[in-house]
Amino acid sequence: MFFFKLINLLIMSSGVTIVGAGVTKFGKRTDVSYRDLMAEAIVEAINSTNGEIEPKDIDGLYVAASQPELLVDQAHVGNLAAQVAGITPNIVSRVEMACASGSAAMRNAWAANKSGLADTILLVGLEKMTHNARVASRGLCLVPDVENEAIHGITAYSGFALAAKMHMKEYGTTREQMSSVAVKNHYNAARNPKAQFHEMGEITLEKAINSKMVSEPFNLFDCSPLTDGASAVIITRSDLAKNYTDQPIQILGSGQSTEPSIGVSNMKSITEWHALKRAAKSAYEMANKTPSDIQVAETHDCFTIAEIIEYEDLGFTPKGQGGKFIEEGESHLDGSLPINTSGGLKAKGHPIGATGLAQITEIVNQLRGNAGKRQVADVNVGLTHNLSGFATHHVIHILGN
Repeated sequence: MFFFKLINLLIMSSGVTIVGAGVTKFGKRTDVSYRDLMAEAIVEAINSTNGEIEPKDIDGLYVAASQPELLVDQAHVGNLAAQVAGITPNIVSRVEMACASGSAAMRNAWAANKSGLADTILLVGLEKMTHNARVASRGLCLVPDVENEAIHGITAYSGFALAAKMHMKEYGTTREQMSSVAVKNHYNAARNPKAQFHEMGEITLEKAINSKMVSEPFNLFDCSPLTDGASAVIITRSDLAKNYTDQPIQILGSGQSTEPSIGVSNMKSITEWHALKRAAKSAYEMANKTPSDIQVAETHDCFTIAEIIEYEDLGFTPKGQGGKFIEEGESHLDGSLPINTSGGLKAKGHPIGATGLAQITEIVNQLRGNAGKRQVADVNVGLTHNLSGFATHHVIHILGN
């Protein structure tokens, strides 16, 4: 009995390492099918290893896809991914947690690896949304509480707009501060060839402020777009990582928490996200890190106000000071804590199932020094934050090299 307890303890205490990560070009991808998009991400993730990984090495598969049945008339996408990748894993699972599907898949895969159920796991996240904007928009409207809130007009847009109005009232957050988030993230996307709005280039504060109204106080540049895209990550036991890469990235901490609510009406606060604070606390404690240890982060800027609230509830700045944090340039590429170096959901794009793993891929590239013109110097610790619903569910990962 003691022997088996010792073996289990050793398994649970072993590290989990990212050995490969890839992301496709985001945007309107009329050039590829759903499975082609999936294959593109998988190939890039494999190519980011040292080339020694083979199909037989992969014994776990997690696919993050929010609404393929609605968007591309395809179910059973876990087996589709196995076919595309040419693998026969022992564990196959499709994960759906709306916008947090990718990070939830990583959390599940991390647990499977820690428990010894799978040694080397492929994760794929994807969505194809732009070919039918009406259907994609309808799908997003299914995420809130349909029976009790959506029928009264609460959508992601109006729900987060309520949070923006309340944050402006409570803390003095300004229109200019929210638009500054968009300006920063478009600046970063202009330096990311994979970003949806890479070709658009930088935008001015005036352009962001004066764009078309969507849901007051949000205008067009406060909102993330519909996007096609895929991302893929390969994880393994730390003792196996040397077989696949000389640039291993450790998963130092993982945290997840949810509100006992699917919508706005049951949340304790719409400007202080307690589930985010709980998830962050878990991840920081597991990683033995504090907010001041984070050197680069990808956070869930589905709307500009979300990034401002996340500065606060991740512990990067005191509550109510998120607007000042962006205004003073702290989250810029040359600031004290660069955030959303990829361009974020706002300008890189937001293909729902792919977002969480794309965030992880960006941090992997930053830690490996492969982020090109948006590279942050001398980074060793990075964080990803992915949410879903009306900020009712949050997943955090802390990575280190």
